[in-house]
Amino acid sequence: MKLCLEDLKNKKAWEQAGIKTPSFDIEKMRKATEKDCKWIHFGAGNIFRGFPAARMQDLIEMGLSESGIVVGEGFDYQIIDDIYKPCDNLCLMATLKSDETVDLRVIASVAEAYKCSPAFPEDYAALKKAFLNPGLQMVSFTITEKGYSTAPGYVKADIERGPENCSTIICMVTSLAYERFKAGAYPFAFVSMDNCSHNGEKLQAGVMEVAKAWLEKGLVTKEFVDYLSDPKKVSFPWSMIDKITPRPHADVQKMLKEKGFESTDVVVTAKNTFIAPFVNAEECEYLVIEDSFPNGRPQLEKTGIYFTDRETVNMVERMKVCTCLNPLHTAMSVIGCLLGYTKISDEMKDSDIVKYVERIGYVEGMPVVTDPGIIDPKKFIDDVTKLRLVNPFMPDTPQRIATDTSQKLAIRFGETIKAYLADEKLDLDDLKCIPLVLASWLRYLLGVDDNGEPFELSPDPLLESSKAYLEGLKLGDKGPYDKYIKPLLENVLIFGFNVWESPIKDKVVKAFESLMEGIGAVRKTLHEYVEE
Repeated sequence: MKLCLEDLKNKKAWEQAGIKTPSFDIEKMRKATEKDCKWIHFGAGNIFRGFPAARMQDLIEMGLSESGIVVGEGFDYQIIDDIYKPCDNLCLMATLKSDETVDLRVIASVAEAYKCSPAFPEDYAALKKAFLNPGLQMVSFTITEKGYSTAPGYVKADIERGPENCSTIICMVTSLAYERFKAGAYPFAFVSMDNCSHNGEKLQAGVMEVAKAWLEKGLVTKEFVDYLSDPKKVSFPWSMIDKITPRPHADVQKMLKEKGFESTDVVVTAKNTFIAPFVNAEECEYLVIEDSFPNGRPQLEKTGIYFTDRETVNMVERMKVCTCLNPLHTAMSVIGCLLGYTKISDEMKDSDIVKYVERIGYVEGMPVVTDPGIIDPKKFIDDVTKLRLVNPFMPDTPQRIATDTSQKLAIRFGETIKAYLADEKLDLDDLKCIPLVLASWLRYLLGVDDNGEPFELSPDPLLESSKAYLEGLKLGDKGPYDKYIKPLLENVLIFGFNVWESPIKDKVVKAFESLMEGIGAVRKTLHEYVEE
């Protein structure tokens, strides 16, 4: 079996291999999309193929949509040439479940996929045609937070050239919006689905900055800027997305080959994108979107996607980032590196680590969570600890998650600590493991594991400057450690507040002293803290 329209006709072979194929007429869907495109998506990577595209397929199979999605890729054009085109825009979705079973399904909801750039005139013309369809409802994005950048060095040339010849994605989509405005000022929604806080705000800021810069140069009209500023014409809903779709994994590749599936070659593009005809992803997924669509929207709520107001989206985001997922990930990644783990699911076989993350989430973090109403915080942590982190099929590592830890501590732990400091009803003595997280990061910066062996620290923009403060400090050295750790704990940018001058300081210093005692001190300290 190869991933192409022709081979899909042999349904019996796919069924025997345990791979579900689309129940709808793919060619009919593609013709309907060409005639009346409702959804354009920018960002052709794994999170899109493994989540929004799969949910759109559900909608088509329910008979709730005749059309599919048109994809535009504005960064890594090799994805279109090497993956989408050879596979007739199809994708094999491998859902890796915590019970060690795998669901296999061909995703065929992508009607067309184009390289989004005037450098590819045929593709760009086709994409523009879809953008000008009066019935277009949603233009969504998974282009990473960097894609919304309007830094002068990034967009300067596009600002100078104007809408006709852009090369950056934020300028190209603004240019396409200008074409839609000129064609009839038709309404639509710009929907960021990227995993960053206030993503709709970031997208809106980027588009508006480009449009206003062009206005100053006389390259667009004031009416265009007014069009973008009118939420009844163009909206920028916020969203929260959560689903792990890691690089294509060798174990999944091997399993598919054994089933007779031939399209398993992994492509590493010149821009270092790891992509294959298949996507491997976890079963748990969440997508919450602000329900602000001036031209209507697909009925994606029928497929498990939440639509709500902006305040609720923001509460869900804070619930995830500050308590129910991201802090647990960071805590176990730092301590996991020190204890020599190389796989997240293996860490979840360690009873001390399980108790550690459960206490951080259920006990220390939960009192400051605002329940968003649509997703229960406790249930969210249940899914994280019992389905997601334990999943042996998910090839995630503490080393990957420990990347950029200095950029994460303020929001993932600082906000919780500040909430305790601000609320007299909350008892600081209840904070045991969160101070240990801060101390373990300081211990991590030594680059020496719990056996006294050196290990490679994960990339971090503040890694070298942070390590410099600890220069000369060795495992087993006796305190006080003030001259080493005080400058770090005073850094508001790292922790979100001045830890050194706060009541939490003594807890962090005490934990650091314990972690520094010598070989085995990390394990000993962790065990003592979770058993208290």
